[in-house]
Amino acid sequence: MSSATDPSREGDRPSDEPDRDDESNTLLPPPQAPASPDDGDEGEEDEEDEEDEDEVAFQSREKIRIVDLESGDAAATATPPFSWKKLWLFTGPGFLMSIAFLDPGNLEGDLQAGAIAGYSLLWLLMWATVMGLLIQLLSARVGVATGRHLAELCREEYPDWARLLLWFMAEVALIGADIQEVIGSAIAIQILSNGRLPLWAGVLITASDCFMFLFLENYGVRKLEALFAVLIGTMAMSFAWMFGDTKPNGKELLAGLLIPRLGSKTIRQAVGVVGCVIMPHNVFLHSALVQSRKINPEKKGRVQEAINYYSIESSLALLVTFMINLFVTTVFAKAFYGTKQAQKIGLVNAGQFLEEKYGGGIFPILYIWGIGLLAAGQSSTITGTYAGQFIMGGFLNLRLKKWLRALITRSFAIVPTIIVAVVYNTSEASLDVLNEWLNVLQSMQIPFALIPLLTLVSKEQVMGSFKIGPTLQRVAWAVAALVMMINGYLLLEFFVSEVKGMLFGSVVISISAAYVAFIIYLIPRDGSLPMLWKSFA
Repeated sequence: MSSATDPSREGDRPSDEPDRDDESNTLLPPPQAPASPDDGDEGEEDEEDEEDEDEVAFQSREKIRIVDLESGDAAATATPPFSWKKLWLFTGPGFLMSIAFLDPGNLEGDLQAGAIAGYSLLWLLMWATVMGLLIQLLSARVGVATGRHLAELCREEYPDWARLLLWFMAEVALIGADIQEVIGSAIAIQILSNGRLPLWAGVLITASDCFMFLFLENYGVRKLEALFAVLIGTMAMSFAWMFGDTKPNGKELLAGLLIPRLGSKTIRQAVGVVGCVIMPHNVFLHSALVQSRKINPEKKGRVQEAINYYSIESSLALLVTFMINLFVTTVFAKAFYGTKQAQKIGLVNAGQFLEEKYGGGIFPILYIWGIGLLAAGQSSTITGTYAGQFIMGGFLNLRLKKWLRALITRSFAIVPTIIVAVVYNTSEASLDVLNEWLNVLQSMQIPFALIPLLTLVSKEQVMGSFKIGPTLQRVAWAVAALVMMINGYLLLEFFVSEVKGMLFGSVVISISAAYVAFIIYLIPRDGSLPMLWKSFA
């Protein structure tokens, strides 16, 4: 049975007309409409030609079809009224995207911020989440309005050498994030097995998640989204339980949210809070995930409707992630702020410190922490595999079978992670040093996701009438500049403390010069950015 022509690439058949392949993925009953004349052999031939030429995020038969009840010219231009049923149909991509805000690296940043800075950085966590939401909404907007994801658009926007360099940078960021996520899962497995399973064994167990991902994906995207709902729910319950057990101070919590405070001793933690919010691979991922719903790009009303629903759904998803991060930060603020353990705490020993502080109880807090950490690690490694497929397929236009592409993507992270697990298995301090290097590695890649995103979402040639306006451009570029400056501070501080010797120093300076030159190259050269900043005056 052949699949229907993908309306995100072909505008000759409206997305709201039923076809046999879509019926299994439709969550609303399809309207009884006559078959389109484009359903014949010519359409099938066009689709075969298209599949030979371009990699797509989701094939037409894999997409969830959003049924249009209206018809005529008004349906093409007007945005339909709000519907709870339609919001449910659009719910899913934002929650998959939100996993990057809850990965083990973020949880480690939360617990260290709480232990060292107490409640004082909660306001920054809140506003950092808002900044992250803005970037993710722009990523979703690009995917919905163009029918293509960010990696595909970069392939068309930049020359081959720049495209390949952007792909390499995205892969490096993904590998760094994946190592942290897999190590986090392995630590959780070690905790839950009472130390019987070494770190490398946990890594191998975590590596198998890509097969679970492939198994579920074969049964439809909604099954995969349901799995992530369970994992996010597990995290929420685990960390909420810890929050209830430790009983943080309500007044101090509220003051931390509402009163901005930043001391000289907490700058490093503040940088970590903001730096963890923007994950380069997540910017690419969200623009692809929104294409799991079948939207006809020829109908502006339907495109705007999808953008509206995805904005609501992403906002709700990041509200949930903010609450979970809040729980973790406040638990460790209550338990360890001002104590000797505050400077020593990390993912490896956090559960043990909690156990020593609060004891066993009916359900030991060590295992509650382990369950939450395992859910965070497992969910983030699966989305990392997902993001890796879109990044590789989009930049390189590789048409590979899903299992092979997932295996390649997974191997990029698992092989170095096993080496790391064997080498650092007995050293908590070494794992913390490794984590710092991985944070630096990911921070370096942030401009190579943000600059292309903001460039493309502002271009009328790419976005048409859905390009963002001057006010939103100013806000978005200001947020991007702030995030890049904060991460630049982290990089500078790290290299000043770590780089020693003339030879190593000269190598770092050479690489830094090439790094800055590439960033300058990526900044829009059509005059729009200078004009944008002139408008501030």
